[in-house]
Amino acid sequence: MVPRAVQRRYARMDVRTRVGRNLQKLRRDSGLTQEELAHKAEVHQTYLSGVERGKRNASILVLERIVGALGADIARLFDD
Repeated sequence: MVPRAVQRRYARMDVRTRVGRNLQKLRRDSGLTQEELAHKAEVHQTYLSGVERGKRNASILVLERIVGALGADIARLFDD
């Protein structure tokens, strides 16, 4: 049996990965580079890269700025 703390850690990683992949898809569908989107959203490009790779735990406020720069709904980041 897997300890509850380990389960929570894996669940968080899954959410970050899902959000990152969805964000990357939205960005690519919009025809923007990471650098262009980072500039529009007023975040650093390396930070955006970390979010897309699921390595950064972005706040809801930062995610809102990023999807706002894409003209998308924040709910799309959490799609399966």
